[in-house]
Amino acid sequence: MSEAGRGHLAMLGFAMLVSGSFSLGAMAAPFIEPEVLNAVRFLLAGAVLWGWALATGKVTRAVFDAPWRYFVLAGLFVIYFVTMFEGLKTAAPVSMAAVFTLNPALTAVFGYMVVRQVTTARMALAIVVGGVGALWVIFDADLAALMRFEVGRGEAIYFWGCVAHALYAPMLRKLSRGESGIAFNAGILTAGSVILCIWAGPGLVAMDWAALPMIVWWTILYVALAATGVTFLILRYATLRLPAAKVMAYTYIVPSCVILWELALGRGVPTAMVLPGVALTALSLLLLLKDEEKPEEVTAA
Repeated sequence: MSEAGRGHLAMLGFAMLVSGSFSLGAMAAPFIEPEVLNAVRFLLAGAVLWGWALATGKVTRAVFDAPWRYFVLAGLFVIYFVTMFEGLKTAAPVSMAAVFTLNPALTAVFGYMVVRQVTTARMALAIVVGGVGALWVIFDADLAALMRFEVGRGEAIYFWGCVAHALYAPMLRKLSRGESGIAFNAGILTAGSVILCIWAGPGLVAMDWAALPMIVWWTILYVALAATGVTFLILRYATLRLPAAKVMAYTYIVPSCVILWELALGRGVPTAMVLPGVALTALSLLLLLKDEEKPEEVTAA
């Protein structure tokens, strides 16, 4: 398999793992503040990745060069994760996943601004198709609401998190200096832990941890290990093999994956009128399966 092919396969796994965060996060959101939950998930994920990096000999002197890079990247991810869980307090998981599919359009813009990556005609078409599908889902197939641009509070909050997430991919490419992916992401998680512990300090102390329902603990474990630790590695792995806009194009199948998660958790599915929008977001991914660029040189694993 080519390096680009490995990048595509990795992003399929990314989509499935990310999707679980929406369904589980919606179930946990009423019981814990988003900054508190994310402080714990960053601390746990960072500890696991540092342990892994040390055990495999991936921690070198270069990892500690220019530590400000970790705080820049961590700040973007902190904004994304906190707005996601805040949005899930009032918005449906599938609707939130549809907002997430706006990332490729945002990433294409930031990809050009930061590292001068040009979006091809096929990628632009996919972004348009996926964007139409996302809007159809966000506005619950209500054309009148779309014309009035009535966006729910949760979706509006989460949109700004998606702006931060879209900027993350090209910034990671720009700031990476060939370090081990494990150690690099451990540094980002550590910086994120510092930011979140300062932000959520009073809430962390005041929280009655023993009274939290099990769904909160399961969600923390899932988002820390699978949706943070593993997806951080996947995103860095794929970003070094695929253009930023194409990496984020896999967000188009997240609404479809969320529906599968909702079914598995017994939470039901959206109305039939919303499903055509979900189908359009999935179609946009198919438009991107043809590799139009020459394989890029891989500078780090």
